[in-house]
Amino acid sequence: MDKDQMHFETKVMHVGHEPDPYTGSITTPIYQTSTFVFPNVDEGAARFRGEREGYIYTRLGNPTVAALERCVSALEGAEKGLAFASGMAAISALFLAILKSGDHVIADRCIYGSTHTFLAATLTRFGVEVDFVDCSDTAQVAASVKPNTRVIYFETPANPMMKMVDMEAVTRLAKPRGIITVVDNTFMSPYFQRPAEWGVDIVIHSATKYLGGHGDVLGGLIVGRAELIDLVRTTTQKDVGGIMSPFDAWLILRGIKTLAVRMERHEKNAMKVAEFLEKHPAVKRVYYPGLPSHPQYAIGKKRMTGFGGMMSFELKGGFEAGRTLMDSVKLCHLAVSLGETSTLIEHPASMTHSVLTPEQRQAAGISEGLVRLSVGLEHPDDIIADLQQGLARLR
Repeated sequence: MDKDQMHFETKVMHVGHEPDPYTGSITTPIYQTSTFVFPNVDEGAARFRGEREGYIYTRLGNPTVAALERCVSALEGAEKGLAFASGMAAISALFLAILKSGDHVIADRCIYGSTHTFLAATLTRFGVEVDFVDCSDTAQVAASVKPNTRVIYFETPANPMMKMVDMEAVTRLAKPRGIITVVDNTFMSPYFQRPAEWGVDIVIHSATKYLGGHGDVLGGLIVGRAELIDLVRTTTQKDVGGIMSPFDAWLILRGIKTLAVRMERHEKNAMKVAEFLEKHPAVKRVYYPGLPSHPQYAIGKKRMTGFGGMMSFELKGGFEAGRTLMDSVKLCHLAVSLGETSTLIEHPASMTHSVLTPEQRQAAGISEGLVRLSVGLEHPDDIIADLQQGLARLR
């Protein structure tokens, strides 16, 4: 069966997981090697010149890693992909490859803290101009475009405010101007959202999260237009070397096989938790894409097939209330990261987004009373009971 005809639940099991041609192993082997033997000098030289396909050195390519790249590219409906040691390794390699001094980047104000500082502090040191805007307002994005604008970057839903961006509207704006659109799809995974279907050029994943799914591996991927992926492969991936190990690729491939099943459960649990929190008297507001109260609910319904397992909520008692809650939970783990089997709770202002200035956090909508929740795979009643007993301690 052609992979394009497969349902998603079938793709996660078969694309990139082809039986090993040498041994017949159903499970993808771990090619735990640093280098590869050439049959002769001419073949080795031809591979280095790019005239023949074949493996040279694991920093330049590895069969286990390549299987993961094929898998995620197929799941996202993209042409090609590259795997990296972490999500930030993927993001930095991409931007360092496609940007040069004098280029301009439009980025959303509400993004992961380390991505924000990479754009604002690191790229600007090399002469790249960066403007942070509200990408959910397409008119604001359009007003920020300059003759030297090279990239528009955003997350949807955004970390941690769960704000959603109309990808189709942004790509309609960008494509006629030759602007590259880059979207971080970590929160939704390709099961619930495939940005390439809406014209996005490059899709980023922290594979540490839902793709791996078990909290036991770090990884990052970029997938998208072949010419852009090839540019990254032949420049920053090769020269900077933030590549994924074969064992980590194998762990993520294993996790992807259950992605569809896990995402369904994450969403089912998250919806119940969000509805509970929205009705609780101590909660000021809940930010979850699946709630009709979400300001971009209509966009989510149109662009996504589900709403995922991530949410944030504000407590009426501010930071002190949040600290009491997070110090009181027993089942939920007080930890950063997301997308693993256990429920994780954290405080963005002092943890994941603490690198932002107070003014930057305010512009992104991140208050001191904001709590982020990655809803896990436990029984939803147990998650709710744990939050209930923690909220009961608030005064």
